[in-house]
Amino acid sequence: MLRTILPDLIAWALLIALLATTVILAEIGLGRWGPVANLSIAAAKTGIVAWVFMHLRRESALVRLVAGSALIWLANLFVLGLADWLTRGP
Repeated sequence: MLRTILPDLIAWALLIALLATTVILAEIGLGRWGPVANLSIAAAKTGIVAWVFMHLRRESALVRLVAGSALIWLANLFVLGLADWLTRGP
């Protein structure tokens, strides 16, 4: 039973650690690099949830390919939005 619960517990611990990192970075205030850090942490959280809780590690290659292409599309949207945000004046 522990073998089936252990990946979920590790994923939970990682998500809590990333949440704590988000809170700490919000208190520190990174200026213009705050959104970059927040989007990076959000991408890591998304990957953990998709791999562990959506059971992508046990799915077929086609399902993983579709999920991966969706994540790549989401990453493209983040990059384009960030490029727009960085090119705006003060």
